[in-house]
Amino acid sequence: MIAVKPIHKKAQTQEMQKPGKTTRAKLTAIYLSLAALMVVFIIMSLCYGGYRFDFFLVAQIVWARLIDVAIWASGVPAGVFSPYAHVFPPVTDSLQECFVGLSTLLQPVPQTWPEWINIMIWEVRFPRELLVILVGAGLAVSGATFQGTFRNPLVSENILGVSSGAGFGAALGILIFNNNALLVQALAFSFGLLTVIITFMIGRVYKSNSTIVLVLSGIIIGSAFSAGTSMMKYVADPLSNQLSAIVFWLMGSFGQASYGTVLSTGPVIILGIVVLLMVRWRLNVLSLGDDEARTLGVDIGRFRAIVILCATMITAAAVSVCGAISWIGLIIPHMGRMLVGPDHRTLLPMTIAMGATYMLIVDTLCLSLTTAVIPTNIITSIIGVPFFLYLLKKSKDTWA
Repeated sequence: MIAVKPIHKKAQTQEMQKPGKTTRAKLTAIYLSLAALMVVFIIMSLCYGGYRFDFFLVAQIVWARLIDVAIWASGVPAGVFSPYAHVFPPVTDSLQECFVGLSTLLQPVPQTWPEWINIMIWEVRFPRELLVILVGAGLAVSGATFQGTFRNPLVSENILGVSSGAGFGAALGILIFNNNALLVQALAFSFGLLTVIITFMIGRVYKSNSTIVLVLSGIIIGSAFSAGTSMMKYVADPLSNQLSAIVFWLMGSFGQASYGTVLSTGPVIILGIVVLLMVRWRLNVLSLGDDEARTLGVDIGRFRAIVILCATMITAAAVSVCGAISWIGLIIPHMGRMLVGPDHRTLLPMTIAMGATYMLIVDTLCLSLTTAVIPTNIITSIIGVPFFLYLLKKSKDTWA
């Protein structure tokens, strides 16, 4: 096993202490640029599928829906204040007039396109883009969290074998439940969490909470589940499409996306992201080393367990609905450090925005490069390998 040195403490401390390293204006410009890219690639992704639509037609449909939402939102406060009009009439009347006037300024966009296009975009394709955003943001922030927790720049969200466990659960679900989407998703999520639980149990058996024991345990358990997945593929019936379903799932795809998968997966990913954002400042302390963290009063065992659990929940939820997608949690945190530095207070929000944007770009390429939809993991690997070599050259002094 190749030993990799942790992120240099002195360099990291100096970067976090530099005044004005990441100015508010710079952050605002970056976030606005990412938001613009997200809007463009959401519209582009909505254009592709079995039927391809014109970019400007889709942009008009999206704009019409935004106007409808704005009209509805402007009418809500008027309805809220109307029962209390007798309490303080001058104020409530003024507020009602304000919102009513705002709603009259917004005029609905006349629909000049067939209704089936609306159904195709909002009922079939838009849930896919919502899931793409959630998965990209979740995998990116999980990778940044694991890299800060283990103080290793080559760590990704799969370091503890979550993807291997989820892959085994999905393969088992495809065999047992005949590719029932909901049960496959539940088994994949459960086995992803089980992998990390077993990893922590091994650490307890050896009475050690060190990161090396956790990483080695994760590699061992992940290898065991990978062998189990290979066995599932070996015994799968190729005539009933079980084998092809397992192989296609392992290559990663958003083909099963729907509002149901978004509702079942979104709360888990969002909850994990919120918790990590709330404690992100402590990752700065943890990334300086265990001794320094103890000196500053951080219970490293409990805190490491919390952040690993949150990152694992995010990864397991993401993998359970779209399969194994690599490189997101490895390269996006490095891109974030190049823009905002190693301070996790700014790094984690940046990786969320960058991960969602990057995943939208990848999904657009998957939909548009050929007539068939390319599995997501193929595109992420094609982009990730050369880009990571570039990052290795760019950041070799920091990693040394």
